[in-house]
Amino acid sequence: MLVFILSSILLSGQSQKTFHDFTVETISGEKFDLSLLKGKKVLVVNTASKCGLTPQFEQLQALYRKYGGKNFTIPGFSANNFMNQEPGTNEEIIEFCTENYGVEFPMMSKISVKGDNMHILYQWLSRKAENGVMDSEVTWNFQKYLIDENGRLAEMFSPGVKPDDPRISSWIEGK
Repeated sequence: MLVFILSSILLSGQSQKTFHDFTVETISGEKFDLSLLKGKKVLVVNTASKCGLTPQFEQLQALYRKYGGKNFTIPGFSANNFMNQEPGTNEEIIEFCTENYGVEFPMMSKISVKGDNMHILYQWLSRKAENGVMDSEVTWNFQKYLIDENGRLAEMFSPGVKPDDPRISSWIEGK
């Protein structure tokens, strides 16, 4: 019996999905395999263009300029789950982001980050049973999830935590 329990625990650990097991769609409609981000630290953020927190795009872009490249990236996922604050099309969203905030980090196609039609990636991000680390509810726009180089969930920050928070830059720098 003990051998069965131990082997079940070991097997369940091996089958745990990682961030790298998902494919998403870019804002321009192309498939993007997240396994291409192996070896990078990733800050996943759900965004909206008509939110009081929308100015965080500026700090996200500054973070991307400073650290983005070989070892770090920020995929932004537009979502319209909170008070209709992202009503635009993908084309309108990317135009807004580039014209108003000079966004260069990768933006993904608009998705749902909560509710019955929650995107499968956000199901993984927010459910301990799937990510093996923690349960979390996406409470508003600009919630941040940190993913390590191996595709494991490392941390979650609430929407009010700004992208320039020292805890985020320390994590990126490995401190």
